[in-house]
Amino acid sequence: MVMRSSPLPRMSRRGRVTVGVLIGVFLLFTLMGWAVEVWTDWLWFDEVDYTQVYTGVLTTRILLFFAIGLAMAVVVGGNLYLAYRLRPLLRPHSAEQATLERYRMVLSPRIGTWIAVLSVIIGLFAGLSGQSRWRDWLLFRNSVPFGASDPEFKIDVSFYVFEYPFWRYLLGVGFTAVVLSVLGALAVHYIFGGVRLQGIGDRMTAAARAHLTSLVAAFVLLKAIAYVLDRRALLLEQDPPNLYGAGYADINALLPAKEILAYISVVVAIAIIVFSNAVMRNLVWPGVSLALLAISAVAIGGIYPWAVQTFEVNPSVRDKERDYIERSINATRDAFGLAQTDMKAYTATNLTPPATLATDTSVVPNIRLLDPELVSQSYTQLQQVRGFYDFGQKLDIDRYTLNGKTQDYVVGVREINYSRLTAQQGNWLNRHTVYTHGYGLVGAPANQVVCGGQPYFVSGFLGDDQSGEACASKTEQIDVEQPRIYYGERVGGGQQGADYAIVGQTDPERNVEYDRPTGASGDQGINYTYTGEGGVEIGSFMRRLLYGIKERESNFLLSDAVNDNSKLLYVRNPRDRVEKVAPFLTMDGDPYPAVVGGRIQWVLDGYTTAGTYPYSQRVNLQSETTDELTNVGTFQLARENVNYIRNSVKATVDAYDGTVRLYEFDDTDPVLKAWNKAFGGDLVTPKSQIPPDLAAHFRYPADLFKVQRNLLARYHVTDPGEFFNGSDFWEVPNAPDAPDTGVKQPPYYLLTQFPEQDAPRFQITSAVTPLGRQNLAALISGSYVDGKPQLQVWELPDQTAVQGPVQVHQRMTNTNAQIRQDLNLLSSNQAQVLYGNLLSLPFGGGMLYVEPVYVKSNQENAYPVLQKILMSYGDGGSYVVLANNLQEGIKELVEQGKRGAPQQGGNENENPPPPTTGGNQQLTPELRAAADKIDSAWAEVKAARAAGDWEREGRALKALDDAMAEFQSALDAANRGNGGSTPAPTATATPPPASPSPTPGGG
Repeated sequence: MVMRSSPLPRMSRRGRVTVGVLIGVFLLFTLMGWAVEVWTDWLWFDEVDYTQVYTGVLTTRILLFFAIGLAMAVVVGGNLYLAYRLRPLLRPHSAEQATLERYRMVLSPRIGTWIAVLSVIIGLFAGLSGQSRWRDWLLFRNSVPFGASDPEFKIDVSFYVFEYPFWRYLLGVGFTAVVLSVLGALAVHYIFGGVRLQGIGDRMTAAARAHLTSLVAAFVLLKAIAYVLDRRALLLEQDPPNLYGAGYADINALLPAKEILAYISVVVAIAIIVFSNAVMRNLVWPGVSLALLAISAVAIGGIYPWAVQTFEVNPSVRDKERDYIERSINATRDAFGLAQTDMKAYTATNLTPPATLATDTSVVPNIRLLDPELVSQSYTQLQQVRGFYDFGQKLDIDRYTLNGKTQDYVVGVREINYSRLTAQQGNWLNRHTVYTHGYGLVGAPANQVVCGGQPYFVSGFLGDDQSGEACASKTEQIDVEQPRIYYGERVGGGQQGADYAIVGQTDPERNVEYDRPTGASGDQGINYTYTGEGGVEIGSFMRRLLYGIKERESNFLLSDAVNDNSKLLYVRNPRDRVEKVAPFLTMDGDPYPAVVGGRIQWVLDGYTTAGTYPYSQRVNLQSETTDELTNVGTFQLARENVNYIRNSVKATVDAYDGTVRLYEFDDTDPVLKAWNKAFGGDLVTPKSQIPPDLAAHFRYPADLFKVQRNLLARYHVTDPGEFFNGSDFWEVPNAPDAPDTGVKQPPYYLLTQFPEQDAPRFQITSAVTPLGRQNLAALISGSYVDGKPQLQVWELPDQTAVQGPVQVHQRMTNTNAQIRQDLNLLSSNQAQVLYGNLLSLPFGGGMLYVEPVYVKSNQENAYPVLQKILMSYGDGGSYVVLANNLQEGIKELVEQGKRGAPQQGGNENENPPPPTTGGNQQLTPELRAAADKIDSAWAEVKAARAAGDWEREGRALKALDDAMAEFQSALDAANRGNGGSTPAPTATATPPPASPSPTPGGG
């Protein structure tokens, strides 16, 4: 008897033991790491009292992992085993079969094991994919009606938002399972002789043919289901006129084509099974059927819609697509909350400063002078006290009512910035047990400066007595009972262990946490021990071991700073904290602090979003919300594509104990209702239970406003024909003081009263310009009225003479000789001029522009100081002042208006001619050269105005000013040479006064 050797070498016993130990160690550490994460996450969610979110998400992910993984493993493994069971017992002899015999000898003794291992691997990857779809499943299972139907199929929108994504995923799982089954079954049939490439007789046994053709038929049936879903998906895809949703060709050609292809697919699936196994018992007709399906898909689903689009739609796109453009307009306005936008006409025909500017009590007194980005440096230098305190790159705007008067304040919290600790301060003990928190909310009125341009601080003082402070309030005006900041924006960082603090002491007499400096010079310190409810208790040995493993830090077990009363505070960034509690929300990028009930609360805006709202425009949140302030004290949003958004949740995080609260803000949002239902029905606090003192600090969220503003730039046009032409579209202007950078001007918060508003309100505002031009088209504002969001648009008429932000800044700073000279005096090698928010304020039938001017010394630790205020009225250039303060500027504007014509320093367009006296003397060569330069410069000014290029005009006017100065110098020299007589020029170099030609544009 001849013994056949195994084709694969057998591993030694020691080798098998070694491999087994390595696999065991790998699994041990993997499972231990997973167990530590699960346990610590449970403790954290238990601390914040949102365990229903943790258990709900974890349970759903586990169930999906096993359900999808098991289904995939069973389908693929079952087909592999079926292919093995259908193997022929007798196979013809051939070289091919002799070669395959070696593999059969390896597989046959343990075929069940091989199939099980392969199925488990496939199921593992499928399960990992499935568990990531927990959001789709929870929405699918907890779907609630929208109460609105799509315009084509009349199906409730909830199908597209809640059900369609999961059906599409399941269909993808089905296709994957069938394709893997076909490939696996074909391989098994080939190895065991069911499919042969050589030898006599049929190339495939009847059993193998029946098995494989059934799988192919299943694939075609899934394709039929895909065609049915594709009909619904047409309402979600982009249409050729750059809109979303099905257009004329889609509805009249592609939609019926998908239905026909679905029926053809069913017929082809039946034909494959019947002709392959019952009639001809070969693969010729099934192959023909598949070929006909492919040809039909190309002809019916491709060529025919293309022909309709090319020969019927394109010649008259506007008329053919009119109804579908209207669908997209209506759906986009509904999905992004634009449908109730209040559109108002604002003529802005008054170009002369009215006298009422000097007596106004609603707009002028509330004009914000402090820029929250620039004055953050002032806060840091003037209120920092210690080098490790930080206010961030940008402060926030909020409003408070003090002494019966409501006004906006620039506020910031004095936080610990761990990156600013010295090497000695930054050791583990100090970092995590001593420097644990910041102290105080520092605020200053947004419309007031003192002490040569500094903010007037009214809160957040570290000492008890401010009587010696000439530049600050003597007492706390914004009362805070608990000023300590354990949770804030500066304690995150995304690094391992970067943000945790260990607090709590067994000895009540031993306070180790640095609280705040004290003493006359601040050279002494007060220590403190945390007494809040927040934090995870880590007094036991097991908890210390657990978190020592999690943070990879042995000091949890070795340090005396960790005691029986210790608590661990982690995930301390408010935005990260809310995202962990509510992972289904998209968080706004600008959390802000507010004093509510005597405690500092971080207020955050949470959005519910969807990407499958039929006919709605799809936008990318990151690109739509990026502007000059992105990542400057704000967070950049993720690259999420959405076509539905609601500010459905207002969240708060207590700065002292980290308590998280989710408040329902949009009680009509179906997406929030579905999520609330998915987590037990009490995840969010009803809107009716929002504390009034908290609601008083709600503000229209900045990122939502940016998205809506950008969409309103197009979707304020509701007539389909005009929308198709695009002649009245708007755009957001670039930053006025840096237009060449290409970054957009950020919106700004103001407490002011716009036309037809009955009282001043806290609102976020932005100017927009006509597409491709720079004059002002409209002002857009977002605010809350009776607790409900309201968008308002003040649209200027076509051919308006009112300039946009970039033009106004250029004309105020570059085209007025006196202002230009004053600004140059402020700027030098030792200082630089910085410009604050350029505010566009409709007032008195015209436009008032205000732009604070800061000066920052180049010396170390210098901070910007408000030195001047640029103001303009009318068309942006006729009446301009550079004043020391707001009252002075308003007074000068009113005086200019009374005179009826701008004076020197107020009108940059009047360029005085060179001084002349009578006489017949000829020009000196120097005077003639200077006169030629004036003529050239004036020609450039006129050319720039004709082209509507205001930046070019600014440069030309500066050159004209320089030429005038050179002419005056030459004239003075000539006077001295002639004993005081002035030669009369024979060539004219006198540019006539001219008013700027308004850039034609629309509102």
